[in-house]
Amino acid sequence: MTPIDLPPDLRARLRRISLVPRGPAAALGFGMHAGRSRGGGIEFAQYRPYELGDDLRQIDWRLWARSDHFFVREAERESQLALWVVLDASASMAQADRARPDWSRLHAAKRLAAALIEIALKDGDRFGLVALKPSSTMMTRSGAGARHRDQLLTALAQLPAAGIVSWQRDFAQFGGRFSPGDLLIVLTDGFDDGCVAALERLARTGRDIGFIQILTTEERDFPFTENHMFEDPETGARVQGDGPSMRVRFLDRFHAARAELAARLRAAGIRCVEHVIDESADLPIRALFPAAQRR
Repeated sequence: MTPIDLPPDLRARLRRISLVPRGPAAALGFGMHAGRSRGGGIEFAQYRPYELGDDLRQIDWRLWARSDHFFVREAERESQLALWVVLDASASMAQADRARPDWSRLHAAKRLAAALIEIALKDGDRFGLVALKPSSTMMTRSGAGARHRDQLLTALAQLPAAGIVSWQRDFAQFGGRFSPGDLLIVLTDGFDDGCVAALERLARTGRDIGFIQILTTEERDFPFTENHMFEDPETGARVQGDGPSMRVRFLDRFHAARAELAARLRAAGIRCVEHVIDESADLPIRALFPAAQRR
């Protein structure tokens, strides 16, 4: 089991982002504030070591005087915002680039999920995880706090990519469990029409949905300079062709397909961005929530 790592510089950038819903929770002011803060009516939760990007006002100076180490005092308040990270664990998510075969779409999706959960934890919001698998769907409860975060990260680390999932079947089963004010962020490659159709139906119920399409660098750049065998990881179908002669046609058609997908999602009221697996995990989150940046 490989742990999900969030580098210190990424953690620092995540502390300047908040998740802003567009539904009822936004109207009440939840999600945009820093839910974890100090003040009246807020219950102390825990101490944790200071990290780059933390507000210096949250350092417990008395504890520093006793220990000679910087600790941040965290508190919790009840929040009406619940974040649901919906992760595609189908076989196509195992695709990686030849230049870095140890870093797949699924690895990038897991880091994105961990980053989203970290932001929700910082803001004092609740969060849960849905992972679509071939035979069943894993859906955790919605919870809060560092312990719940660690439980979700452990479940994520153990999750493999395999088989073909049925978005329409699974969303019909658990889609009604999302409350109207919940925020859903879907992490997938975007190649399954059933996924888009299921999200369109869910969006018609007023659910607030964000969509991050995860792409490989080879899909973005098509760097093949020789004869190459292309294989569909889900069906096993193969196509052999000359890379240089296919490049322009592939890039044109793939660009058109992505533009069509984005237009379809936006028409349904679903926020959508792309994420290439060699990019930092905070970039697509910033793109989804541009109004929620803090200096």
